[in-house]
Amino acid sequence: MNLFFSHGKESGPWGFKIKRLAKIATAKGYSVDSIDYRDSLDPDLRVERLLTHLRQETQPFILVGSSMGGYVSLVASAAVQTRALFLIAPALYIPSFKTQQYASTAAHIEIVHGWADAVIPVQNSIDFAREADCSLHLISGDHPLNTSIESVETLFARFLDSVSTPGAH
Repeated sequence: MNLFFSHGKESGPWGFKIKRLAKIATAKGYSVDSIDYRDSLDPDLRVERLLTHLRQETQPFILVGSSMGGYVSLVASAAVQTRALFLIAPALYIPSFKTQQYASTAAHIEIVHGWADAVIPVQNSIDFAREADCSLHLISGDHPLNTSIESVETLFARFLDSVSTPGAH
């Protein structure tokens, strides 16, 4: 199965978090790619770039997004058939972003958000998780969650195990 990462506003396609999570995914047999959005700060242009890439996919895939990449992955997931979503401190309900109500084709969605996030309010993930009736993991950490990377890795590994099991959500 293929797995696509979408990075945040100011990071890159192979930043610290993505490298760590990609290693886990690769070890579990996933084919991993990370889209490069560094030439655009517009979240909705990033959504279009991801959709252009995903519409060429013939294999099942999972989307993983961090911060603005979480928004990109979630919004794109409404237009394509994705197996699952893993969102890390997703930039949801940001007034300047085009989409404010979220739908997804994913049967399985999990969110990880740090309690001390001063960039994206934790309440935004709480609100979305309630609306989507999905799993939300609130952990110690700030927006990048770099100091809590081991917790993120554990949750990500469990997420991958749950979506790769036959009959999983």
